[in-house]
Amino acid sequence: MLLKRLIREHPLGTFGAVILLVLILVSIFADALAPFRFGEMNLDNRLADPSNQHPLGTDHLGRDFMSRLIHGARLSLFVGLTATTLHVLVAALIGGTAGFLGGRFDLVVQRFVDAWMAIPGLLLLLTIMSLTGPGLVQIILVLGISSGITNSRVVRSAVIAIKENDYFQAARAVGASKSRIFFRHVLPNIMPPIIIIFSITLGAIIVAEASLSFLGFGLPPDVPSWGGMLSREGRQYMTIAPRLALWPGFCLTIVVYALNMFGDALRDLLDPRLRGGEGSYGTAKKKRKRGFLSRLLNPFA
Repeated sequence: MLLKRLIREHPLGTFGAVILLVLILVSIFADALAPFRFGEMNLDNRLADPSNQHPLGTDHLGRDFMSRLIHGARLSLFVGLTATTLHVLVAALIGGTAGFLGGRFDLVVQRFVDAWMAIPGLLLLLTIMSLTGPGLVQIILVLGISSGITNSRVVRSAVIAIKENDYFQAARAVGASKSRIFFRHVLPNIMPPIIIIFSITLGAIIVAEASLSFLGFGLPPDVPSWGGMLSREGRQYMTIAPRLALWPGFCLTIVVYALNMFGDALRDLLDPRLRGGEGSYGTAKKKRKRGFLSRLLNPFA
């Protein structure tokens, strides 16, 4: 049912889902799809133009550029999924407990979140990465935890809205424990916002990883990252071989755009406040058609 509505009402969201599926398949079968190992160098074949052997040419160290792009897709997806999962867990833990318990605990947590949000995001990430050093685990922890603290307010708002419902008050009236109320009544009802947060944040995490790698604070230089490829060979040799900057930038653009479109479509489909309204492309279009026919048949209504 959800897939049918996605295809019928959100063509751009369907495009985003297809791109996400392609990215997952490329990441899984990267070793089979890549014609060469991403670190295999051939200095005699530096900056070679595209050919049958190297469809996208080679970089400044003679490495096959297509192989590095494919493995960069695997890395971007892995960092995006793991950091976004950590992001959702942190947001649910902080926002869920603060909204559920309320009182002074909520007040203290929200002041901490205010102070965290007051620091510029990029400056905060650069400071933490300069202390921890570049690395895959470090960038996942930094991106997941820092963005999760910021988005905890969305989860908190969803929990506070649920606390006003009758079934929540009824569960408290019959003497249900706080843990039972939270896991039985609160957590299942905040899953749609959490799913939406996950889908929308995935693209932002990939951009953040690429930004840190571009600035030299992300992954090590030997790891094929789209942001690192833009920073090193892309920026240094873009006047000689513009394709070294064009392809990583194009991959980042199309993937992030597709993920954002898929996240917006998923939000419209899962959020009950947007069902049947202007958030639904197909339903809104039908309403406009009915309104036009009504005015045509009864112009004085």
